Amino acid sequence: MRQEARVLVVDDDASARKLLCLILSPSFRCDTAASGEEAFAALRRERFDVVISDLRMPGMGGMDLLAETRRACPHVAFLVTTGVNDVEVGVRAMRSGADDYLVKPLVEEAVVASVQRALQKQRLEQEVENYRHHLEDMVSERTSQLKDAMRRIEQSYQSTLMALGAAIDLRDKETAGHSRRVCAYSLEIARFMRVPHAQLENLARGAYLHDIGKLGVPDSILLKPGPLTPDERKTMQQHVQIGFDLVKGIPFLDGAVEVVLTHHERFDGCGYPAGLAGDDIPLGGRIFAVVDALDAITSDRPYHRAASFEVAREAISRGAGTQFDPKVVSAFLGIPPERWAAVATDPQPHASPSSEATKSR
Repeated sequence: MRQEARVLVVDDDASARKLLCLILSPSFRCDTAASGEEAFAALRRERFDVVISDLRMPGMGGMDLLAETRRACPHVAFLVTTGVNDVEVGVRAMRSGADDYLVKPLVEEAVVASVQRALQKQRLEQEVENYRHHLEDMVSERTSQLKDAMRRIEQSYQSTLMALGAAIDLRDKETAGHSRRVCAYSLEIARFMRVPHAQLENLARGAYLHDIGKLGVPDSILLKPGPLTPDERKTMQQHVQIGFDLVKGIPFLDGAVEVVLTHHERFDGCGYPAGLAGDDIPLGGRIFAVVDALDAITSDRPYHRAASFEVAREAISRGAGTQFDPKVVSAFLGIPPERWAAVATDPQPHASPSSEATKSR
């Protein structure tokens, strides 16, 4: 047994204190207190490994001292001494947090063995506590490392998205900045419609990459300044499927594929590639249809000059129920024109759009 283990003997009877000290002194360092108040003051002032306290004392009794010790010094082992007729009180003390009880008259071997068991229990509990704290530290460290890794992955995702968007803009300089604007516009409507926050990231990624399939469209068609022939238009429309095929195999873009695939569907079922109608079109695709038209009207294109946001509101309002979901149009109209101008990098309001302004290739 460790010689440095300290025992505080508490009893209002001086002879009882002396007897316990005689029993314990060969193995432990003993201090004494003549009352519960004196013992508690000593516990707050110094470090003890074990308290052995009589239950019946004037003032602060053994049960009160036990309760205070458990609150202030939870790792101190606590034993109580009781008479033969008070065994039930000793059992009640153990239920209240005592480690053991000793019945008077005290037997030397029983006292030493009880203290040794209490100290062993104390050490085991301390080891468990230390392990728990160490485990918490390890979990905290691993959690921090995981968060750092997730941040790096997210930064990598963002860099990949930016690179893909730049590649799209390089293919079609006439619509440079389009991907960024429709991404911002889509989020504006989605927030107005109280779309759950968890869905916003997928919508933003889908909007940003909606035209990625145009990377597979020949320049002779993509950059043609005049109207497309029926065959050329059919080839152009394939960019939706090309984009879907490019994105569907990328895990972090799983949620973006529906916008890439459905951004040219129409609410009346006359769109492509599947001719979906109404609520069969995913909400992201229905939102995007409105913002795509908004940017087409308010940006310079080969076939028209940019128009104002007021003109865009009128054109999109006319398309409610045919080209656009009326609920999405209602949300769009609920956002003031000056807000759209603020979201856009360079609105460039010019003359009224042509009759084809709301028909994006």
